[in-house]
Amino acid sequence: MPLLDSALNSQQREEDLASLKREEFDLVVIGGGVTGAGIALDGASRGLKVALIEAGDLASGTSSRSSKLIHGGLRYLEQYDFKLVKEALREREMMVTTLAPHLVKPVSFLFPLTEKFRERTYVGAGLALYDLLRGFKRALPWHKHLDQKKVAKVAPSLQSDIITGGIQYFDAQVDDARHTMLIARTAKRYGARIATYTEVTDLIREGKRVIGVKVRPEGGRAFDVKAKVTILAGGVWTSPLYKRFGLKPGYEVRMSKGAHIVVPGDAISSESGIIIKTPLSVLFIIPWFGKWIVGTTDTEYKDDPGSPVASKADVDYILTQANRVLTPRLKLSDVIGVYAGLRPLISSAPDSPTTKLSREHIVDRPVPGFVSIAGGKYTTYRVMAEDAVDVASAELRRIVPDSSTAQLPLLGADGYVALTNKVPLLAKEYGISEESIRHLLDRYGSEIATLLELTRDRPELKKKIDPKLEYLKVEVLYAVEFEGARTLMDIVDRRTRIAFESEDHGLAIVKDLVEIVAKPLGWNATEKKSQIEQFKAHVKNERIALITS
Repeated sequence: MPLLDSALNSQQREEDLASLKREEFDLVVIGGGVTGAGIALDGASRGLKVALIEAGDLASGTSSRSSKLIHGGLRYLEQYDFKLVKEALREREMMVTTLAPHLVKPVSFLFPLTEKFRERTYVGAGLALYDLLRGFKRALPWHKHLDQKKVAKVAPSLQSDIITGGIQYFDAQVDDARHTMLIARTAKRYGARIATYTEVTDLIREGKRVIGVKVRPEGGRAFDVKAKVTILAGGVWTSPLYKRFGLKPGYEVRMSKGAHIVVPGDAISSESGIIIKTPLSVLFIIPWFGKWIVGTTDTEYKDDPGSPVASKADVDYILTQANRVLTPRLKLSDVIGVYAGLRPLISSAPDSPTTKLSREHIVDRPVPGFVSIAGGKYTTYRVMAEDAVDVASAELRRIVPDSSTAQLPLLGADGYVALTNKVPLLAKEYGISEESIRHLLDRYGSEIATLLELTRDRPELKKKIDPKLEYLKVEVLYAVEFEGARTLMDIVDRRTRIAFESEDHGLAIVKDLVEIVAKPLGWNATEKKSQIEQFKAHVKNERIALITS
């Protein structure tokens, strides 16, 4: 099939909304998180006619608020969930090597030991199994045992008086919001129609069969979208949407809140990430572009899924657990960022703690023409998408090709490795530092060419947004012209991660950001002011847990 323009922007949105009004689709996907985007890509790459509808921005829920890890889930071995771990490790290997090498990067973790023999044997056996489950084609190194002296060299911040040694192993990490957005753009490249800021208000029925959805775009009139099959990938909104649609789900989705804090790079001295076992779960100390993300929590959440925030208790818990092994101890004043996300977990036992719930997924078909999927892990999004489309395809009454996404690199992956060898040449040609070229390559891959061309006529876009961060001004313009950003929060929260990476969360630079994007987004003075005020309110809400007075 011919490849189409992958750009997401205001013009594309209007064109796709027009298509939704006049065409009938094989699949309509509700939800623009990683699973919904994955379903859109899986369906479109099979040659199906697909529409993806999202009430807000791409990845505006759980898929931008994870621990940023692509991993098998080491702790699930203790729950004997070998199938899930093996599946996730296989997906991790594919992402690192083929599907998204520009986005998914290896990261090492050190498991510190406090006993000399029993603990090393137990943890070592678990990590050996973890490595074995990924198979023989390995992109990441095998785990290795370290003595006390080596641990002290690798991670000086670990308390030497209680740490007897350690075991180092490898997983991978990703900017989750960027990854989800590029899955959606790849789906667009293969023909999917994508409408963000468009709410699904109800289903269209013909007897018992669902034949489409009713939608209401932000700033527009409601209309019907016809589809042979509707797939709900609503994540933590699954239960409310089932209720809205008057359907009874075949499972229960329970929400688990995962909170994280961000601290400066010099707050912790270590060449490796760190993982420690806690009384309830595990805690990760994750290197993140010169800073550290520390988390996460795992507590049941029953409030509004649209606005989860970390509580003071969440932050205290994370600091307490991290300080069991760190020196000097982390303080509340060290925390520069905080965020919380919600895990959609499948439950059949309402009283079981969320830490014990499986991270496997389930596909449901309550009525003809309607399929839903929930549960799972970020890492296994591609498998979840394949399973959902397989079930939906059975209703299309024609032969549908098998999924090809295991061999389908995401936008930007093609040519990425070759471009990493041209960093000095690109830096010289465009007058940008080699450091900035590497930064762009690891966020955009081969799409870097488009960004660099934008700077030819506008050299001011080569400058950094903030001297303390790596983002360039051209990235802000690119976010609205090619990546579907429609609000200031889309840009600061998801297209970049300034909201939790900057010590002031981007408040000092929002006026500059607004000026860059006002023209392409058609903002007048009133709208510019409104965007800034909305963002300030958002930052204040996110930082509730850090207010000390």
